[in-house]
Amino acid sequence: MVDWHLIKEMKPPTSQEEWEAEFQKYQQFPEFKILNHDMTLAEFKFIWYMEYSHRMWGRAVGLAYILPAAYFWRKGWLSRGMKGRVLALCGLVCFQGLLGWYMVKSGLEEKPESYDIPRVSQYRLAAHLGSALVLYCASLWTSLSLLLPQHKLPETQQLLWLRRFAGGTAGLVFLTALSGAFVAGLDAGLVYNSFPKMGDSWIPEDLLTFSPILKNVFENPTMVQFDHRLLGITSVTAITALYFLSRRVPLPRRTKMAAVTLLALAYTQVALGISTLLMYVPTPLAATHQSGSLALLSGALWLMNELRRVPK
Repeated sequence: MVDWHLIKEMKPPTSQEEWEAEFQKYQQFPEFKILNHDMTLAEFKFIWYMEYSHRMWGRAVGLAYILPAAYFWRKGWLSRGMKGRVLALCGLVCFQGLLGWYMVKSGLEEKPESYDIPRVSQYRLAAHLGSALVLYCASLWTSLSLLLPQHKLPETQQLLWLRRFAGGTAGLVFLTALSGAFVAGLDAGLVYNSFPKMGDSWIPEDLLTFSPILKNVFENPTMVQFDHRLLGITSVTAITALYFLSRRVPLPRRTKMAAVTLLALAYTQVALGISTLLMYVPTPLAATHQSGSLALLSGALWLMNELRRVPK
């Protein structure tokens, strides 16, 4: 889909003529000219419906936020604080849709100075994913705070450290998930398909080939994969330490369950990540790994929510 209309595009092409016209529009862009010049109409329909499904799902999510929010607001069921939170969430939903088109548009632009295959900007992809993660985290935190009874935990020094450590670990998990957008955007999962070493080295020689050096962090596929590995290993190490630290603090059963769940999700995610790398990034496994990052982030937020301070 090479254009964006809020309402008009909700009706897909139905006739052969409409499909041919849609296909001709796609043929004007670099992705077809350079990458998919031998694509058939049937193959085009497949990728078109993939994008169409994503956009329609986004609209459904938007309606799932906005319509109940408007109804609850009209009924007077929202507190003053909740009204601000609902407005922020609905604003994030709308922003996410605009950011999605801004990302897609980057893959349609002519780039005569580039020798790379046509692709969306990894910066815009990361922004789109980051915005989605922020929206999800805010929604999940609000839900957990409303649905789960809060524990009255004794404010000890150990609990304070555990709470801070849990918050830092959740931030690390978020950052690791966000770095995955750069891996996907640059196909960085295909440059070194070995583990634990990258090829024959722990630190590959082409880690800092771009100039200036900072450019390597976001545009060099080798450095991007290296960073993602490092963040993943650091995350699972922090989660392991957090689990053992939690065992030294008297905690309710539900909070202990959250810590155990987080630990199990972390090692499952590591196994998925390594398997995805060694098997040269098959799409189903890569999608499962991406879903695993969201499950892991959910577990980290759950534990954080369990440890939150009771307001006075």
